[in-house]
Amino acid sequence: MDLIDVFKALSNKTRLNILQWLKDPEKHFPKQGAHLPKEVSYKGGVCVGDIQEKSQASQSTVSHYLNMMQKAGLLESVRYGQWTYYRRNEEFIRQVAEYLRTEI
Repeated sequence: MDLIDVFKALSNKTRLNILQWLKDPEKHFPKQGAHLPKEVSYKGGVCVGDIQEKSQASQSTVSHYLNMMQKAGLLESVRYGQWTYYRRNEEFIRQVAEYLRTEI
């Protein structure tokens, strides 16, 4: 676990908002999964376009933010056709929280 990458990813209001929005995707992204075929399910995954629309940042900025958060371990992604869906990596987030609670 590289905590520096985690802290860098969390040190931006928009990236922090994205992580918070993805905690409850049904509430913040009601049309999630609109591009997924009916037989495919990516539980809790939200399309980059939906995140971009909610954040009101450019597509390239949002893609950069999501990539940064994924490299830090905070997000997971899956690609279906031309769409990439992101969700929180809950196990990793729990590990970070536990480390902060016990070590710092």
